[in-house]
Amino acid sequence: MKRAAIYARVSTSDQSAQMQLEVLREFAERRGLTILDEFVDLGVSGAKERRPELDRLMDGARKKKFDLLLVYRFDRFARSVKHLVTALEEFQGLGIEFASYSENLDTGTPLGRAMFSIIGALAELERSLIVERSVEGQKRAKARGKHIGRPRKEVDSEEVLYLRKQGLSLRAIGKRVGVSTTIISRVLKEAG
Repeated sequence: MKRAAIYARVSTSDQSAQMQLEVLREFAERRGLTILDEFVDLGVSGAKERRPELDRLMDGARKKKFDLLLVYRFDRFARSVKHLVTALEEFQGLGIEFASYSENLDTGTPLGRAMFSIIGALAELERSLIVERSVEGQKRAKARGKHIGRPRKEVDSEEVLYLRKQGLSLRAIGKRVGVSTTIISRVLKEAG
């Protein structure tokens, strides 16, 4: 009987990984697998290669604590082709199979390995296009005079200039008016 591990991840802390876990537990039971451990990263971006539970999973893989890793969708595990390929190569070297429930793909087969590479490339392309569109949208908004990012915190520039003339440090001024030294620097720079 194969020893399996489950990995689940959600991007924000207000989401739940329960649905992924339930589906994967049922899948493992149907295949006659023994689940030895579950690794769940809550509120962690998939763009990060280093995640607490993923790190613990990789440690378990290196210690050969399981034979098969189950994920709901492979993008729950990795979002970049580089990360996916590196992990799959490491799993292959350790004799560990990787199976994705949603894509119905398993690296235990040559076709499964090829399909994971193709799907990984498409997922990375999609992510890159989203980032590209977002950056382009921000540039267009900025060109129209719209402020991008947090609202600017306004400060009484006369008070800042007065305090600076009194010899106070940026930190002391920031503490007095309730803003960061970065904002104090900006006010002083704008004042000339």
